[in-house]
Amino acid sequence: MGTDAATGNATDVPGPALAPVPWPVMSSSAQPPGEPVVHVARFADLAPHLLYGLLRLRVDVFVVEQECPYPELDGRDTEPTAEHLWVEAGGRPVATVRLLAGAPGTGEMVIGRVATAPGHRGRGYAAALVREGLRRAGHRPVRIGAQAHLEGWYGRFGFVRCGPDYLEDGIPHLPMLHAPGSQAPR
Repeated sequence: MGTDAATGNATDVPGPALAPVPWPVMSSSAQPPGEPVVHVARFADLAPHLLYGLLRLRVDVFVVEQECPYPELDGRDTEPTAEHLWVEAGGRPVATVRLLAGAPGTGEMVIGRVATAPGHRGRGYAAALVREGLRRAGHRPVRIGAQAHLEGWYGRFGFVRCGPDYLEDGIPHLPMLHAPGSQAPR
C-alpha cells in the first residue's frame, strides 16, 4: 500500500507515494534554457477549464486524428497518485502525458497518453514531458505501451522493448521498459 503524499493517508495504490505536487511544478526560471515549461498537477488540483483542455487534446489526437473510438476516460486520471504533465502555448495545453503507478507489487510507474497537438509537433514538447516523467519516477522502472513506429524515439530516453508487438485499437504497439539507471538525454 502507498501513502498519499498530501494527506499521509494510506491509499489502495501499491508502492511508494509520489512527492506532493505544487502547481505548476516547474517555472520558466527552473527550466534549462530552450526547454519548454512543464506543468504538473494531480486530478484534484486541475481547474475545470484546464482539465477540459487536457482531455480535449487527448481526444483530438487519439480518437479523432488516429480514428480510434475507445473510452478515453478510463478512470485512471483520478487515481490519487496520477500526475498530469503538460506544456502550454497561448494559455492552453498543446502537449501532455500522464504518469501512473504500475501494476500492484511491481514498484513500476507507467507513462501514457503521450499526445501533442498537430500544429505543435517537432518542438521538443513531448521529449520534455517524457524526460520530466522519468525524473519524477525517480529510481523506479517505467513502462510504456508505445506505438510501434515510435520504438526508436522512445529508445532515445533509455526505453527498451520488453515483449512482443500487440494491437491496441487497431494500431501496432509494443511494450517498453525504462530500467533504473537507464540514461535519458538532457
